[in-house]
Parts: sequence; C-alpha cells; structure tokens
Amino acid sequence: MIGIIGGTGIYDPNAFTNIIEKEVETVYGKPSAPIKMAELDGKKIAFLARHGNSHEFPPSKVNYRANIQALKNLGVKTIFAFSAVGSLKEELKRGHFAVVRQYIDFTKSRKRTFFDKDNAVHVSMAEPYCPFYSEFALEKAKELGYEIYDNAVYICIEGPQFSTKAESNFYRMLKGDVIGMTGCPETQLAREAELHYVSIVTITDYDCWKGEAVTAEEVERIMKENNEKVKRLMKNIIKDYKEDKDAGCNCEKALEGAGL
Repeated sequence: MIGIIGGTGIYDPNAFTNIIEKEVETVYGKPSAPIKMAELDGKKIAFLARHGNSHEFPPSKVNYRANIQALKNLGVKTIFAFSAVGSLKEELKRGHFAVVRQYIDFTKSRKRTFFDKDNAVHVSMAEPYCPFYSEFALEKAKELGYEIYDNAVYICIEGPQFSTKAESNFYRMLKGDVIGMTGCPETQLAREAELHYVSIVTITDYDCWKGEAVTAEEVERIMKENNEKVKRLMKNIIKDYKEDKDAGCNCEKALEGAGL
C-alpha cells in the first residue's frame, strides 16, 4: 500500500481503478478527509487530501497525527508527500521541483509526537526523510525531464501568514532552500510511525526576500500550472514502486533504542 498526501488538485480519478472512499477513525480523531483507496497498474494506493477536500484546514489546524495514523492503520508503509513551497534561493525557480532531505522546524503550537502521555520516546531525526525512496522519487522526476533540486533544506513555519522580509532573510542566513507550512510535524510523525516518508515540493514563489510580496493567488496559479506535471510524477512513482526489503534505511526500525 502506497500513501499519497497532497492537495485535491493532484488527485486524478480517471487514472485509477477500483476507487472507494473510506472513512477512518483513529484515537487522534478523524483525518483531514475520507481516504480514497484505489489502484494503478496493480499497485494499491491510499490518497489523503492534507487540507481537506475543500481546503478547509489551514496548516496549523491539520490533524497530522490522525492523518499519519490513519494511513498506517490501512497498511501504508511508504508515503510520498507533495506540497507547495517558496524558494529561498535564486536558482530554485517557480515551477521547479525539489526533494527535501532536511528540515528546520519553526512551528510553535502543533502536536508533533504520538508519545506525549505515559512514555518518553526520543526518535532520531538525523535523517528525517527516507533516503532510499527519496532517491527513487528523484530518479522518477528526472526520467520525465523535470527541473528538480536534490538535498533541499525545508524551513517550516507556523503560518498561516507568510514571512516578513526580515524573517525571510533570516531563513536564508540559515541556509534554508525552501519554505513551507506543512512539512512539520508530518515528517516527525511519519518517522515515529516507522514509515518510509518522502517529501516532493513544488516551488511557487520566492517568499518575500526578493522584495515582491507573496500572495495566495500567485501560489494557487503556479500550483494549477504545475498540477499536470505533479500528476505525471505521481503516476510514474506509483507505476515503478516496489517494496524493497533491502532499502538500506532504518525507517521501519526508527523506534529501536528511542525509549528511556
């Protein structure tokens, strides 16, 4: 079972077969939307709209714990997460893609762990994204001739407001490559759930460090322009995906040695 997290715009019902919508309840409540179960080229997928089917949940109100737990409960082992980000570097241009390998978390009020009650668990986040399947996603994008940047550092902010110019330049000083609002705690929770997690981002703007203010309208415009490319990449990933027992990562053993 392959998990796909993204916006409703990248879901293409005409590409899939055996589609059903599944209402899932977890101990953390309901996920953002009913999960669409489907098949493509014999591969089973579970698609989840991160912000809800009508984009009703802002980044700080997404129930990330329920989202990740719901996918795990359905048997998902690998998640490919798609999102929109701003660029913090001149060479990372609008419409280009990036594979995220590291993050710096500036969120403030989100529930970022499954282990906040009876037990202390300290999971290593040295490699927060699955190196094996991140490399796989990178290859699938290159096969399509996409402009894609590797080893991106993702700055995650609380939102829903965009950065000030002072903040934007500060994040650039930290060597951030892209900036978004949904990468955390989604990444941390997937790690705690011992899932393979890959983040593929679409660059929609330059934040505001170049002097031009970001608008939601501009972000939406670039996303719509790129939707078909994202769909093609998603299909290419699903088509060639194989569960590899010799991936060489430790994603499925992330909790080993984490408890005190």
